Amino acid sequence: MIDFVPAPDWHPVATVAVFAIVYLGMFLGGLPRLKLDRSGVAVLGAIAMIAVNGWSVEEAAAAIDLPTLVLLFAFMVLSAQMRLGGFYTAVTRAVGGWPLAPTALMGALLVVVAALSAVFSNDVVCLAVTPVVVRMAWQRGWDPVPWLVAVACAANIGSAATLIGNPQNMLIGSVMGIPFGAYVRAALPPVLLALAGLWAFMAWRLRTGATPTVPLRPLTGAAAGVDLDTPAFDRWQSTKGLLVAGVLLMVFLFTDWPHEVAALVAAGILLLSRRLHSAQVMGLVDWPLLLLFAGLFIVNHGFEGTGLAAQAVAALAARGIALADPLVLAVAGVTLSNLVSNVPAVMLLLPHLQGHDQGVTLALVSTYAGNLLLVGSIANLIVADLAQRDGITLDWRRHAAIGVPATVISLLAWWGWQALAAWTGFATM
Repeated sequence: MIDFVPAPDWHPVATVAVFAIVYLGMFLGGLPRLKLDRSGVAVLGAIAMIAVNGWSVEEAAAAIDLPTLVLLFAFMVLSAQMRLGGFYTAVTRAVGGWPLAPTALMGALLVVVAALSAVFSNDVVCLAVTPVVVRMAWQRGWDPVPWLVAVACAANIGSAATLIGNPQNMLIGSVMGIPFGAYVRAALPPVLLALAGLWAFMAWRLRTGATPTVPLRPLTGAAAGVDLDTPAFDRWQSTKGLLVAGVLLMVFLFTDWPHEVAALVAAGILLLSRRLHSAQVMGLVDWPLLLLFAGLFIVNHGFEGTGLAAQAVAALAARGIALADPLVLAVAGVTLSNLVSNVPAVMLLLPHLQGHDQGVTLALVSTYAGNLLLVGSIANLIVADLAQRDGITLDWRRHAAIGVPATVISLLAWWGWQALAAWTGFATM
């Protein structure tokens, strides 16, 4: 008699296949021969995951972490307010006009960009300051590329200082429930060390001639300092945005109000305007990024249901490779962030973390990892794209000359701070 072997359930196989295709798209930035970017791949993957598993719309929606999306949307509105008010450009122009030596000016610029990125979106900050930095370098006879790469690196480093500086930090803070103030206290020292290390490296390049001068360019029209796409400075709109941002930070630091609700109220206040049309503000919201988050939440939920991820983590832990080890988590975070981008990497790792310390580690290393490669973060790509519009080629080689050392310095700063805290018994959280 022949024993009957039942055919395997095709649902887990199809689920894994959808997951694999989606993350291949995250790695490639799209799918071959299809006009899909990462957001399109994530949305299509979510649709396929719903169909494969037979979920209702309500079941799929339950997989989405709505507080994260609300928080991200609210801060996009806040960043749009500051950009439309011309605040970022005005601050960068002011710093660029200071009569400082190159090394001192580099330090001032890095600090300002990092500070802005810690409170507002690092991507929007790079979008606003890049044209100004290009013109500053040209007017002084400097090669703009090293200054632009340094700005992108500083924006990424600075954004790691808070839970609102970039999308992956918002996700980590929302899902793991890390207190805002506790995170800042834990993240600020290694961020400051990383920023100081970046400045020291750039100062060395400036002193040794590694950033060559270029012929002075006569600047006229838009290139003379007024970019045609840059809103004029509006004191009232900038002040309004700063006041709302300041109050919101106080709420985060000193109250237990839900962050997403407070941020949504703040966004609503900013939308009440007699000068800025809501369509202008909404036009600067990164809707594709919100769709990317929603799609990946659904795709990852389907994959988690197979149990394969938990089994893989348990198998590695049995061999002494546990995510509870900060170095293991750092290696996993950096590697995955450069394979599939930092937001998808964080989504993959988050379900397997325990404790706020691991959340802080993942937030720092996944953000630092964005400096390693030109395609490692949207901020880098924004800078490269805007530079190209001015006829400046910022390829992966020129980025790596600064981005790779900046990443190594940042990770060493994090590791050194961890070692010092362990040696002195200082609690990082």
